[in-house]
Amino acid sequence: MDRKAWVMRAVEALRFASFKDIERYLDEEGEPFSKKELMDTLRALVEEGKLEEKEGTYRLARKKGGGEAFKKLFGE
Repeated sequence: MDRKAWVMRAVEALRFASFKDIERYLDEEGEPFSKKELMDTLRALVEEGKLEEKEGTYRLARKKGGGEAFKKLFGE
């Protein structure tokens, strides 16, 4: 797996995670990243819209389009 896939896997497993939590998870899984690599990967995933970050805590981004589909289906 590439770096992004490992980070996504960590956030999926932890649900809400700080930088340190993600770093610890990856170390335990045998995929240690440097701090710079991990920070760059987290920033890239946030920019891509795959993760959300608030006050240093990361989580999976909410899926979009459900409300739009509901409006199309029921005409509201």
